Amino acid sequence: EKTNPAEEKFYVLENRFAQLVFSNLGGSLAEINLPFRSTENPDSVILPIESDKSLFKQDPANLQFPLQSYFQPGLKKIAPERKGGYYPLLRRSLLKPNGEIKIKADPAYYALSLIDLEDELFSSRPYKVVRFEENEIEFALETGRGRISKTYTLPSSASGPLPYMLNVKIQTTLPSSQNLYLSSGIPEVEIVSNAANPSIKYRALISGKEKIKKPSLPKTSETFDQIALDWASNENSFFSLLINPVQPLNRFQARRIDGKSLPTRLTLIDSAYNKYPASAYPGYQLLLPLNGPKPLEMRFFFGPCQDTLLKQLDREYLELTGSSPDYSGLKEPFGFFSFVSDPFARFLFLIMKFFHFLTRSWGVSIILLTIAFRLMIYPLNSWSIRSTSRMNEVAPMVKILQAKYKKDPKRAQMEIVQLYKEKKVNPASGCLPVLIQMPFLIGMFDLLKSTFELRGVPFIPGWIDNLTAPDILFSWKYPLYFIGTEFHLLPVLLGVVMLVQAQMNIKVPPGGVLTDQQKQSKMMSWVMTVFLTFLFYNAASGLNLYFFFSMLLGIVQQWHMGKRKQI
Repeated sequence: EKTNPAEEKFYVLENRFAQLVFSNLGGSLAEINLPFRSTENPDSVILPIESDKSLFKQDPANLQFPLQSYFQPGLKKIAPERKGGYYPLLRRSLLKPNGEIKIKADPAYYALSLIDLEDELFSSRPYKVVRFEENEIEFALETGRGRISKTYTLPSSASGPLPYMLNVKIQTTLPSSQNLYLSSGIPEVEIVSNAANPSIKYRALISGKEKIKKPSLPKTSETFDQIALDWASNENSFFSLLINPVQPLNRFQARRIDGKSLPTRLTLIDSAYNKYPASAYPGYQLLLPLNGPKPLEMRFFFGPCQDTLLKQLDREYLELTGSSPDYSGLKEPFGFFSFVSDPFARFLFLIMKFFHFLTRSWGVSIILLTIAFRLMIYPLNSWSIRSTSRMNEVAPMVKILQAKYKKDPKRAQMEIVQLYKEKKVNPASGCLPVLIQMPFLIGMFDLLKSTFELRGVPFIPGWIDNLTAPDILFSWKYPLYFIGTEFHLLPVLLGVVMLVQAQMNIKVPPGGVLTDQQKQSKMMSWVMTVFLTFLFYNAASGLNLYFFFSMLLGIVQQWHMGKRKQI
């Protein structure tokens, strides 16, 4: 029998890293709220971003944490307060401005909910609280088939609470639980460079080797079996919901959840213009099997994919258990070029962290990294600039030869090759430096686009407030096509320096008349400038900062070489 939603009760376990809101329906996690860094929470690594600020102005009702009345240890009931100050990692119910429920989250979508593949109402069964202490809560469910108990504990080490970790123990006397699966929950949506970037990863023993895999997102559902699963992670670019069974499991399932079934909180932002339609942001849910009547113990990580934090947890568990869970593997790169770009990205991040140590500013660190990188590739760029200059010099001569031997293309080609030899020009040499730089550029792109350390970090307050999001010079209410409701200045400045650099490569001949090739190059420079400006318009401001200063330094280098008559 389905439980009346009015009977749902909430219970909170809390430490300085998280506010965990459990529901009696399913005995599961309805909310995971992570406090922002503040004087009250100096250990937090999470900063507010644009969506938090927009919701604070447009829909403060949904900034209640917890969302509804709740109980603390001692069963003292507390009314919700509209206080903000948290990042809701799980998608949760949405409220109307008057505080009434607008969209109710199904308990089947809660984290650590038990789902019966043959009983769709199983996850809504009301559990009883049998123990509720400061760092631990236990739920129990009596059914006609047997008993289920779920115990949640906030773990600690010698140095204090383990950040963003929860121990889970599930025991059952059910004669058969082969259809019972434990849910990861569905993470909130994170927008990076104008797009959501959810992903699934898992670590397993495959063909005798421990490997971390990143499968394609399922269109409906997909089962991964014949593996010895160490952990499975459900991510939203910057945060992870990771289930780590103490004993390896042999399979797990991934499901796609339609965005309308559990809308992201982003749908509340500029809702009159449907800026973030629910259907455009599906969720993904991982299901791990209960595997019979044996107790199932696991560790549940619900936090940021920050390199320092993940390595800390690996060290803590190595000391506590004698083995590392390899949570830092969440930062392992994936993609077609990752085997090439990853070493460069790690090297560049190491340099950037050094500059951050010196300056205490990630924005300044990006600029200093850009300067350091340009110095490293200075010889390559000099070669490329000289090659381009020589090509421009011989362009009129090539045109004359083509006209002279118009009726004899083979002779024309031979004469052009001879001209290139005499002038020491290689048409392909200008491309070689670009190809050599590609691993660095791809590594830089990955580094600045998705590094958690840059999330929510301002550089110039009031303009560049988040290095992983576009800069905002000013905004308006009515959305314009592609541009939206915000004007981003950095990509426009980037377009200007791209155009200046392209025009510097086109030298006007003595007569002042451009050749057809030069006219074509000039036109292409305008087309490429407009194209790349639009391409980078919604890119992370950290990425735009890098390319802006990189091209600005390229102009300085080209001017300097021209002044010293090196080109």
